[in-house]
Amino acid sequence: MTLRALDLLGAADVIACEDTRVTSRLLAIHDIRAPLVAYHDHNAASAGPKLIERLKSGEIVALVSDAGTPLVSDPGYRLVREAIEAGIDIIPLPGASSLLAGLVASGLPTDRVLFAGFPPPKSVARRRMLDELKGIEASLVLLESPHRLAASLADMAEVLGPRPAVVGRELTKRFEEVVRDDLAGLAAHFAAEPARGEVVVVIGPPPAAEGPNDAAVDTALEAALGELGAKSASALVAALTGRPRRELYARALALGRRR
Repeated sequence: MTLRALDLLGAADVIACEDTRVTSRLLAIHDIRAPLVAYHDHNAASAGPKLIERLKSGEIVALVSDAGTPLVSDPGYRLVREAIEAGIDIIPLPGASSLLAGLVASGLPTDRVLFAGFPPPKSVARRRMLDELKGIEASLVLLESPHRLAASLADMAEVLGPRPAVVGRELTKRFEEVVRDDLAGLAAHFAAEPARGEVVVVIGPPPAAEGPNDAAVDTALEAALGELGAKSASALVAALTGRPRRELYARALALGRRR
């Protein structure tokens, strides 16, 4: 919780939240007494327009969620979209986020990341989704419910292969836990010790494809040298194998001298 967020919550005319009981405990800790209204998946269609009308009248409406920054796997984006369409200013107040916390703790590449949300609850649909993700050259971040975690990790291991992965549980909370292993190892771990609480899974990118070995490269060069000069042959094999052209040109010259 940032100081800026506390200032805004204290100034808000109303605070929209997933569960008023959860948010009221947070506000009591910081002695904030703004009125609360429920805003969640089940009432967004009816509660959203009422909040927009309050915003149009000049009131300050704050949106919070039960677990981490709003708008991630909750209906908050709908309220933001409606406010934008109404010409209302949106002020983001970044807070705890399991996505970023999981990435930071994972030790996995963070230069390219795909957030894939919650996998489908049924194994067949889940595997279909994972099959669509397996070729993406990025670290994958998913959320999962604790009672489906072991089965979901087992599907990930089977579809994605032996990738390094991290399961973060209750990140930034009292019972925070981070478990690192490959996907199969994590599946076995959480099958034996079921998880509890909010869960984020971070999976490393697919391993780099191995190029042809030196013997295969030389075979390709020899075949190309039968029709082309060393420069053209090395350029052709470089395009086929991804090897550096300079390296292949030197190998082509060496092969030519052996003839």
